[in-house]
Amino acid sequence: MNFTEWEPHYREIVEYFGFDRAEDEEAARLLSALLPQDNLLSLASLTEENEVTVCGNAPCLKDELGKIKGIVFAADAAAEVLDSHGIFVDAIFTDLDGTTDRIIELNKEGTIVVIHAHGDNMPLLNHWVPRFKGKVVGTTQAAPLPHVYNFGGFSDGDRAVFAADELGASSITLIGFDLDDENVDPMKRGKLTWARKLLALIGHTV
Repeated sequence: MNFTEWEPHYREIVEYFGFDRAEDEEAARLLSALLPQDNLLSLASLTEENEVTVCGNAPCLKDELGKIKGIVFAADAAAEVLDSHGIFVDAIFTDLDGTTDRIIELNKEGTIVVIHAHGDNMPLLNHWVPRFKGKVVGTTQAAPLPHVYNFGGFSDGDRAVFAADELGASSITLIGFDLDDENVDPMKRGKLTWARKLLALIGHTV
């Protein structure tokens, strides 16, 4: 999904949550400046014409690990669940709010980390991005910049699905997604609502 297609949805999201678009754009510029090189080709070659399983971090993830096939994309802390079960994670999609030293180690071991910039994670960008020594790709929900892409999607899990779709995955399997979880705060509930709406745009009903 190119930015022209994505922008109307982004404007709705900003209005719905009361976000500051200028801060999203500032965060994207910061991430662009922090990234030393562009590893999009590595992520694209991993994805194109391959089966991809996108793993959300809902509690049901542990019960669905048997459904994994092909390349593994993890939404943020789902990576550590997979890692604890001996499953190699090919790419982690994160806005860094669940980042740990183990994620840094996984990156050194070959996992691509797709780091998302948004208005309220600039301190996390400054803290974590310089510590990644492996391959990193930047993303934004605002207009793309050098080294910082916008594949569509909003939260970590649906961004991973949008990236797999945009980069030519032959099929996409979703596990660890529970968009009906009622045991979440209002902000998270809103994100789950938007995840469902956005995933439907690219043919995924969860």
